[in-house]
Amino acid sequence: MRRPLSILCGLASFLTFIILVVGVPSTDLRGDGMSDPFASTFSIVGIDLSNGDVGVAVQSKFPNLRPIVPWAEANVGAIATQSFINVAYGPKGLALLRNGATAEEALKILIANDSGREVRQVGLIDANGNAASWTGKECFDWAGGNAGGNVGGKGVMVTGKGFAAQGNTLVGKETVEALARTFQETKGSLSDKLVAALVAGGKAGGDRRGEQSAALLVKRKGAGYDGTTDDLIDISIYDHARPLQELERLYKLHKLFYFRTDPKNLVAIDPTICRELQGILKNKEYKGFVFYDGPVNGMFEAKTKKALQDFMGWENYDIRIRDDGQIDREVLDDIRKNYADWRRAHQ
Repeated sequence: MRRPLSILCGLASFLTFIILVVGVPSTDLRGDGMSDPFASTFSIVGIDLSNGDVGVAVQSKFPNLRPIVPWAEANVGAIATQSFINVAYGPKGLALLRNGATAEEALKILIANDSGREVRQVGLIDANGNAASWTGKECFDWAGGNAGGNVGGKGVMVTGKGFAAQGNTLVGKETVEALARTFQETKGSLSDKLVAALVAGGKAGGDRRGEQSAALLVKRKGAGYDGTTDDLIDISIYDHARPLQELERLYKLHKLFYFRTDPKNLVAIDPTICRELQGILKNKEYKGFVFYDGPVNGMFEAKTKKALQDFMGWENYDIRIRDDGQIDREVLDDIRKNYADWRRAHQ
């Protein structure tokens, strides 16, 4: 009798967890869910199983969607909750994933306990790459989802692997098709794929009402600025005439100032590069400060190295500062561009 008893105990514990996390069926909603914020939105959640990156990219005709639509946790999964948004889908869904539910299982539990499920839209992905997307029957047209290449319209849950793309109040299905296709075809990191997919979705038609805000949220264990958080990327465009264009711009900035050096981008500071840097560091008019007061001789000795390190800290290239005779190509290109722009403006 011990084994059946242990199974019953385990089942009871799991049911208790479900009740604590999800709660009883929602009673604070009007029957149609209209008490919740409405965000006509298209989004994509995805994962890179090779390094654990997990995240969400989203755009909407709704201001400041970052605090309510995208949710992600390193080594757990990601969620996009939209249409008439049930914000609780974010923390409750992550709790379910964290405690062993698959994306499909978590989604079924979430919508089963929500009387406003027919006006909801949500996409989930778990740490194993399982994806699920739900579009309620009452979401505004066009509305539907794509999970790992499997397509579904209103009133349908679709499941797949690798990503879940979804949208409502869209010009047409082409937006979700572009999200899925571009995510699968784009090379590079998860964040590269998410941004490319979102931009492609916008170009394919996007939101029928236009654009207003966007967000990109990507988590990786220990990938924050100083290694103490999992925040690889957290970009929010609150209110903008062209939020997707702005997201692309901010993403480029973020990669330069927050991503660590790719060893493939390192170049040796040879005499030519050294003389160029010494000239920039010696020019007091440029930054109102002399970082280097030695000769412009192309010799990368201790004094020049210290001056370059100080300058890189001044210019916020903090996490790309080096203690050897190399420099990050992306940093060098940015230094050159900024200096050239300054010289043109002051000629």
